[in-house]
Amino acid sequence: MSWGTELWDQFENLEKHTQWGIDVLEKYIKFVKERTEIELSYAKQLRNLSKKYQPKKNSKEEEEYRYTSTRAFLATLNEMNDYAGQHEVISENMTSLITGELTRYVQELKQERKSHFHDGRKAQQHIETCWKQLEASKRRFERDCKEADRAQQYFEKMDADINVTKADVEKARQQAQLRHQMAEDSKAEYSSTLQKFNSEQHDHYYTHIPNIFQKIQEMEERRIVRIGESMKTFAEVDRQVIPIIGKCLDEITKAAESIDHKNDSQLVIEAFKSGFEPPGDIDFEDFTQPMKRTVSESSLSNSRGDGKSEPKFGGKSKGKLWPFIKKNKLMSLLTSPHQPPPPPPASASPSAVPNGPQSPKQQKEPLSHRFNEFMTSKPKIHCFRSLKRGGAGPEDFSNLPPEQRRKKLQQKVDELNRDIQKEMDQRDALTKMKDVYIKNPQMGDAASVDQRLAELGQNVEKLRLEVQKFEGWLAEVEGRLPTRTEQARRQSGLYEAQNTSAVNSCAQDRESPDGSYTEEQSQETEMKVPATDFDDEFDDEEPLPTIGTCKALYTFEGQNEGTISVAEGEMLYVIEEDKGDGWTRIRRNEDEEGYVPTSYVEVYLDKNAKGAMTYI
Repeated sequence: MSWGTELWDQFENLEKHTQWGIDVLEKYIKFVKERTEIELSYAKQLRNLSKKYQPKKNSKEEEEYRYTSTRAFLATLNEMNDYAGQHEVISENMTSLITGELTRYVQELKQERKSHFHDGRKAQQHIETCWKQLEASKRRFERDCKEADRAQQYFEKMDADINVTKADVEKARQQAQLRHQMAEDSKAEYSSTLQKFNSEQHDHYYTHIPNIFQKIQEMEERRIVRIGESMKTFAEVDRQVIPIIGKCLDEITKAAESIDHKNDSQLVIEAFKSGFEPPGDIDFEDFTQPMKRTVSESSLSNSRGDGKSEPKFGGKSKGKLWPFIKKNKLMSLLTSPHQPPPPPPASASPSAVPNGPQSPKQQKEPLSHRFNEFMTSKPKIHCFRSLKRGGAGPEDFSNLPPEQRRKKLQQKVDELNRDIQKEMDQRDALTKMKDVYIKNPQMGDAASVDQRLAELGQNVEKLRLEVQKFEGWLAEVEGRLPTRTEQARRQSGLYEAQNTSAVNSCAQDRESPDGSYTEEQSQETEMKVPATDFDDEFDDEEPLPTIGTCKALYTFEGQNEGTISVAEGEMLYVIEEDKGDGWTRIRRNEDEEGYVPTSYVEVYLDKNAKGAMTYI
C-alpha cells in the first residue's frame, strides 16, 4: 500500500489531507494547553482553600489544635496542599512533555510538508514543460507535412502544364523537394521529442511522484504515531501522580483514624478544670423559731428566682457558686434584665401596648441586693469591662482558679528552664571560643568575650531566681508547702498579697486576659468595702466607646433597674451589642445609659469607630 502508486493522480487531495492533519495536531495541542491551565487553576484554588483554614499564628485557633480532631483537620489541610502540588506536577509535565514537544514538532512538520509539496509541484511543472515541447514538435511536423504535400501538388501541376517554362517547372520541383526534406526533419524531431517525453512521463509517474508521495505518506504516518504517543503520555502523566495522591488520601484517612474522643474529652478537663470543690449541702433553717436570720455567707443571687426568699447557706458550707456562673455575666446579674426581652408590639403605635413593654421584674436575693446598693453610690459599670480589657494579670496568676493557675505556673517554669538552657549553651560556646583565643591569640582577643560571658552569667542567675519564685508558687498550688495549702486558701478565699482590696471589691467576677475565672471571697464581711475605695480605683476609667447608633422603632418604658426608656424614632448611641440574650446597651448622654430590647431598635454599627465619644 503506497500513496505513490495508489494516489498518483491525487496531488491536490493529499495536500488538503496533510493540512487537515496538522490542524488536528494543533487542536490537540490547544486541548492539552487548556487542560494544564485547568490543573493550575484547580491547584491554586486548593492551596488557597488550605491556606484559608490554616490556623492563624499567635491566635486562639492555635490553642484549639491540641485536640486530636482539630489536629486531624490540620493534617487534612496539609495533605490537601500536597494534593494540589500533584496537580501542579500534572500541569508542568503536560506542558513540557506534550505541549512543548508537539509545538516544536508541528513547526518541523510544516517545513517538511512544504518541502515535499514543493518537489511535487516542481515535478509536475517539468512534465508539463515536456508535454508542451512534444505538442510543439508535433504541430511543427504536421505543418511541414502539409507544406510538403502542397509543394508536391504544385510541382505536379506545373509539370503537366505545357505553357509553363522549364525553369518554372524546375523551380517548383526544387521547392517540393525542400518541403519534403523539412517534413522529414520535423518527423525526426517529433519522434525524438516523443521518445523523450514518454521517458520523462514514465519517470514522473513511476519514480518521482511515487517517491514524493511516499515521503508525504511517511510524514503523515509519523504525525499519526506522534499524536498517539502524546495521548499515551497524557494518560501516563496522570497515572504517575496517582500513587502520591493515593498516599495523600491514605494520610487523611490515617489522620481521621487517629482521632481519640477520650483524649479530647480529657483535654477539655485539663483546659477548663478550676480545681474548686462543689458547693456543700444547704442547712435547713427553722423559721418557726424566733431567731435573728442572717444572710447566708455562701449564697449568691439566683437569676432564676421564683420570688421567695433564698435559703441561706449554713456556717459549715463554704462552697462557692462563682465558677458555675457564666463569665462576663456578673453585671448582667446586677444591672441588666435576666429574662428574655418582650416581643415588639404589633404596630409602631404606642396604643398597641397600653402599658408599654416592660422587662420582667426579678426577685433579688439578699447578696445581689446588697451588691446593687453597693454599686448605686457611684455607678461605674464599665470598670468591670475595663478590668477585663486591662493589662496583664498578677505575676503569680492568682487571678486564675487553682488548676488553671497550676498549669500556667508549670508552663512558666518550663519556659524559664528553656531560656536558662539557651543562655547556658551560649555561655558554653563563648567559653570554648575564649579557650581557642587563649591558645591561638592570632585568631582573636580572649578578653573581648569576657563582658558577654558576664552578661550571660547574670542572665542565668536572674532566670534561676525567677524559676525559684515560680516553683515556690507552684509548690503552694500543688499543696507541697504546709504553711499555705490550697484548702486553707479556699477557706480564706484570698490569694497572694498583690490583690488589693479595691480589686477584690470590684472584680468578684474578674477574669484573666484569656477569659478564665478567679476565685472569689466567700466571706460576706470581706465584700463590705467602702464605696469610696471602689470609686477611687476606677475614677480614671474612660467611659465605654460608642460602636454605632440606633433608632428606636417603638416606645419602650424601662421600669426595671438597668433598663432605659426610649421614645419611638429617637436616635441613640450603641455602646454594647446584643450578646445573645436579646438586650442591647445604649447611651442617651453622659449620665443616661442602659439596656433596651434589641427588637425595639434598629442598630447601625460603625466598624471604623476609634473610641471617640459624642453625646446627643
